[in-house]
Amino acid sequence: MNKKANTLLFILGATVVNIVVTIISFILLFVLYAKYLVPHLPESAAAWGFPVIFIISIALSFLLYRAILKMLLKKVDPEKYFDPLFGRRRKK
Repeated sequence: MNKKANTLLFILGATVVNIVVTIISFILLFVLYAKYLVPHLPESAAAWGFPVIFIISIALSFLLYRAILKMLLKKVDPEKYFDPLFGRRRKK
């Protein structure tokens, strides 16, 4: 495969992984919230949990995505396998 195909497959795969991590973290946080916090909160405060959990799961998936990407880029030379998205990098 060429660099453009590798780049496209990487972007598609990373997007799928990011969505899956977001869904898993949302479900996990929602179950923990429903099991441990909702019984101790008043009914009016318990309704705020859903949007807060959604925002936290997005932030958590972003942080995990960045950590996984950093580990991957340490092992794989991106200039060898991937085509740049926004032009060439300057050589140092």
